[in-house]
Amino acid sequence: MQLGKNGLTESFIQTLKSNFEKHETVRISVLKSAGGKEGRTKNTAKKYSEEMLDKLGKNYTARLIGFKIILKKWRKAQR
Repeated sequence: MQLGKNGLTESFIQTLKSNFEKHETVRISVLKSAGGKEGRTKNTAKKYSEEMLDKLGKNYTARLIGFKIILKKWRKAQR
């Protein structure tokens, strides 16, 4: 999946949830336009990954590699 200038919208989160019905790992690319006026930075990518985890729940973990966010769904809560 790709995260662009619209950021984390409700439809993006719904698409993420539907992807997790078929897959246990989802890779999200943070595009250059995702940062807004200040541009794409590591801090904006980290902020997006934390927001996704908040909206998805406790059964998910995130790993940030460069500008890719790798989300994994676990059977049991990790926190």
